[in-house]
Amino acid sequence: MNLTQISVGNKVRITDLAAVNRLVRRRLIDLGIMEGTLVQIKKTLPFGGPYTIEACGQRIAIRKKEAAHIRVEAA
Repeated sequence: MNLTQISVGNKVRITDLAAVNRLVRRRLIDLGIMEGTLVQIKKTLPFGGPYTIEACGQRIAIRKKEAAHIRVEAA
């Protein structure tokens, strides 16, 4: 499943970032978000807006288009 299929408040583990844009993937890794990282969906905005996720004690927002390429599994 991908990150866009997860409900707000649920925690998941990232399993694959290979399909994510190279620059976005590099930025996520720089922030400590990589395969094996636990993330929690904090907020989603309507009409295709960004997803706010919390990982490694920080909150970041990513575009829905990019979140759709992040593969996850239940934690």
